[in-house]
Amino acid sequence: MKQQELKNLLVDVAEGKVLPEQAAQRLSAMPYDDIGIAKIDGHRELRTGRAEVIYGLGKTPGQVAKIMGRLSENSSPVIATKASAEAFDETGKLLGESWRHRAVSYGETEEYLSAVGDALAARAKELFYFRDAGLLVAVGGGIPANGGAETGGSRDKAAAPYAGIDGFEGEAATLCTETKGSRGEVAILCAGTADIPIAEEAALTAGLYGCRVQRQYDVGVAGIHRLFSKVEDIKSADAVIVAAGMEGALPSVVGGLVSVPVIAVPTSVGYGVSMGGLTALFAMLSGCALGVSVVNIDNGFGAGYIASMIASQNTCHDR
Repeated sequence: MKQQELKNLLVDVAEGKVLPEQAAQRLSAMPYDDIGIAKIDGHRELRTGRAEVIYGLGKTPGQVAKIMGRLSENSSPVIATKASAEAFDETGKLLGESWRHRAVSYGETEEYLSAVGDALAARAKELFYFRDAGLLVAVGGGIPANGGAETGGSRDKAAAPYAGIDGFEGEAATLCTETKGSRGEVAILCAGTADIPIAEEAALTAGLYGCRVQRQYDVGVAGIHRLFSKVEDIKSADAVIVAAGMEGALPSVVGGLVSVPVIAVPTSVGYGVSMGGLTALFAMLSGCALGVSVVNIDNGFGAGYIASMIASQNTCHDR
């Protein structure tokens, strides 16, 4: 939608030629922005509450950068899933010096990643690439923490990780906040260490969409006592994500222990008859525990997205 088109529509509303409800309907169905390599759905956030997300696989680094650059003109955060380091580099070049660039791995600073949702409070524009999760995230300036919820006091635990990272300091580091009315809590579980990249994709996604995130990793059925010691913590969440490969048994176990929706993520971890995650997928689809839904193989982003939607509907959950 061009700026003049928007101005004309607003003038029509002001003059009473178009009802506000009619204008809202027209805005939600305005034409896309054709940039040649893609047709940008710039009004998706208006229709659904969240901006378009870029699927990184199958696109060249230059294509990812161009689409991300266009989306970032009007939306924040802008997310590319299954992105590459090359896409991160190209996007950084395109967005220019007004963006700070950072590559982060979950293994480098776990505390930093647990606070990533609070990066939405930063005044400065940021560009993140989470190597192990494959997420490329552009965050614009002036975005309130946790999607605009009322903020409470300073969250020292969350602010601390930023202070130790080059280029992220000063005011931005002190703006990390714990919110009274945040968009709920999501618990992220994974069966084994090899499942962490997919679990982390889910965790980062839920955090970027304003949810508090708790991580419970390496709690698979081969050592079920590891899960039982964390059950009470898991029960505090508004939604639970469980990533597992091999035989994919963990989601059914969790589904029988909690009273909130469980989203199962089959991972491609395994060999032989695991068939790249198909065995785990079939097992999860065949599970007997009620309240468990299943996303596609290695779709951590999809799980984090839907979990954040569920959690945001239940912000009054007793803790």
